[in-house]
Amino acid sequence: MERYFTSGWHEDLRRRVREFAEREVRSRIPEMESSRTVAHELSGLIARQGWIGVTIGREYGGMGAGHLAKTIIIEELARVCGAMGAMVQASQLGVAKIVHFGNAAQKRTWLPRIAAGDCLPTIAVTEPESGGHVLGMETTAVRDGDDYILNGHKVFVGNSHVGDVHGVVVRTGEGSKGLSAFLVEADRPGFSLAPHRPAMGLHGFSFGELIFDNCRVPAANLLGGEGKGLAVAYSSSVLYGRPNLTAVSLGIHQAAFEETTALCIERERYGAPLAKLNSIKLRLGRMKSRLMTARLAAYHAVHLLDQGLPCDAELMNAKFLNHESAVESARDAMEIHAASGLFTDRPVERYLRDAHHIYAPAGTSDIQLLRLGEVALGTAKGQWSEQLSGLVRTAEPRRRLGQLETAGLSS
Repeated sequence: MERYFTSGWHEDLRRRVREFAEREVRSRIPEMESSRTVAHELSGLIARQGWIGVTIGREYGGMGAGHLAKTIIIEELARVCGAMGAMVQASQLGVAKIVHFGNAAQKRTWLPRIAAGDCLPTIAVTEPESGGHVLGMETTAVRDGDDYILNGHKVFVGNSHVGDVHGVVVRTGEGSKGLSAFLVEADRPGFSLAPHRPAMGLHGFSFGELIFDNCRVPAANLLGGEGKGLAVAYSSSVLYGRPNLTAVSLGIHQAAFEETTALCIERERYGAPLAKLNSIKLRLGRMKSRLMTARLAAYHAVHLLDQGLPCDAELMNAKFLNHESAVESARDAMEIHAASGLFTDRPVERYLRDAHHIYAPAGTSDIQLLRLGEVALGTAKGQWSEQLSGLVRTAEPRRRLGQLETAGLSS
């Protein structure tokens, strides 16, 4: 499918990201796993490669290369380290809110800094009491002259502890029209972070709690005007969150498959390599089939997104299929490794832990299936990919990428 969906430029990008990940990221994993602290330095190093700006237009210093290129970057980082794949995907959610809803001044201020790797953005929607129920949020913003005053909490914010500017969706009124989004700089008075809490996996990545205590934000930081918060939250989740998390799952899946295949070739049982056993071949065959199908779903969905075509269902399916299949293959990898897979000198237990983290963000597997059921019944409430197609589309992607190849751009 690389031969169908990707160009030579895409494959060169893949090679460069993979070489970087092997050279700069892999050696840092033991420290991240043992310390379970936030990888500030590594996050900044990755950002400075320019990859956070993959969907930012060239007029702002970005790559302007689209969602398929973004998928490849995240996938290749996650193949080596799920935490750093997650770091890049979370930053892309922060990019989305500015690209789609920022005004000219906001774009001029933030997009060049993000593209250069000098600023990591986030998006903050989820709250302790409402969870994924966006309309149940209680964090407020109250107008006070030329400012808004924010009060409340946000949780499970990707890149919480490395983010420089947070896109925060809060309540400014009642109902679905009463949500608004603001850009909140990390050094703004009244803003603070709860201590980092290590989780089961993705060690080195932060997804923590933001606290707003009479945090005063200029009205100029409002994204898209009052009442646009629901659109900011949903579009970022659907058009960036689902494909981004799909890419993280895909990278973890690829790593689990490669590690297990290598073990089966190297390890002997009954006087022959494990790979000679038909039971092992069947397991590897299932893993390979899942991986091929998952990548096809992932690349097809973002290919449609780059074309500006309606693809909400494809994005849902890609997120569902890639998470579920990555967990299944990681479980198969653990079982093939048997007792040796339980120890941390081998990475398969990390793959399984990391894969579980992809379940909830941008909608659990059950949510994806519910939404796909609504599509099947004809009761789906519109398509975000269609509503924002003019903003998502990379104009004439094949021709555009040909121009990038001709220009010999390296990022």
